[in-house]
Amino acid sequence: MITIEQLKDIKERTEALYRYLDIEGKKIQVEEEQLRTQAPGFWDDQKAAEAQMKKVKGLQQWISGYNEIKTLSEELQLAFDFYKDELVTEEEVDEAYAKASEAVEVFELKNMLRDEADQMDCVLKINSGAGGTESQDWASMLMRMYLRYAETNGYKAVISNLQEGDEAGIKTCTIEISGDYAYGYLKGENGVHRLVRVSPYNAQGKRMTSFASVFVTPLVDDTIEVNINVANISWDTFRSSGAGGQNVNKVESGVRLRYQFKDPYTGEEEEILIENTETRDQPKNRENAMRQLRSILYDKELQHRMAEQAKVEAGKKKIEWGSQIRSYVFDDRRVKDHRTNYQTSDVNGVMDGKLEGFIKAYLMEFAGQEG
Repeated sequence: MITIEQLKDIKERTEALYRYLDIEGKKIQVEEEQLRTQAPGFWDDQKAAEAQMKKVKGLQQWISGYNEIKTLSEELQLAFDFYKDELVTEEEVDEAYAKASEAVEVFELKNMLRDEADQMDCVLKINSGAGGTESQDWASMLMRMYLRYAETNGYKAVISNLQEGDEAGIKTCTIEISGDYAYGYLKGENGVHRLVRVSPYNAQGKRMTSFASVFVTPLVDDTIEVNINVANISWDTFRSSGAGGQNVNKVESGVRLRYQFKDPYTGEEEEILIENTETRDQPKNRENAMRQLRSILYDKELQHRMAEQAKVEAGKKKIEWGSQIRSYVFDDRRVKDHRTNYQTSDVNGVMDGKLEGFIKAYLMEFAGQEG
């Protein structure tokens, strides 16, 4: 049975969210933004109209989400009072508390995702590290983990590029993950993931260490301006690999985009390489590759802004985007995040996409640094 302090805590957190989120202000804003959608010729510029509708929907989601929490908080208070009159059981009160507590926690996390990019879909790329079959197998396990995370959380996940490993696993894959705040929740997965296990590919049964890198970028839509120098783009085409027989793709539908990027801030040059084999339609694959290029360039600008912000807020714990962020030690039943020190013994759960604990710990520690 919950205590009066636990009930008080839920009520205080619900009231705090009302203030933090400025629900009254959002209600006024929704009315103003909806008026704009009623203007003559609103749909003449379809992109601008869609962006406006998205804005209205986003505001409405905050309001309806808060209303749901307020209802659950009030139901918990009722259950607590009814228990005194023996109208409900302890179990029913605890159940009402669990529902309210989970809803408040989810909304508190969402409240930390305030950057423009946080609301976007994302592109998640996995590359196997050095070490051949072992690392390629690890990369495929990570791919499955993120696909399961997406499925569990109601996100749409599409594999836009996949290169199989030599014997097992994968060398690289690119997954487009779509849904509310996909980038905001997954941005903390950026970095090197380390696996320690007794390898099934080692005849001596030795403990092996494998690495794979994960790179997450926001998937930008047409409403965001990104400067691309068309003269710096070159294209190759190739046949997408098939399963053999009738399934071999006999036309060169796979596309490879090379972009010569020059950093406007440092002057450093690099080649950005994107491959897309998502469909058997070459123009569609080109379109998808261009969209991913825009996402990468947008992310580079985002990272620059974050670096500038970090300089201003010197002294706060630094986020190393490219460093080793998490270790998965199978035989010790332990997964540990080295940035937040959050760890769990539920290795199977994590590999099945149960990443909420890591995501929450990351956002609670670092979300305030990304404004």
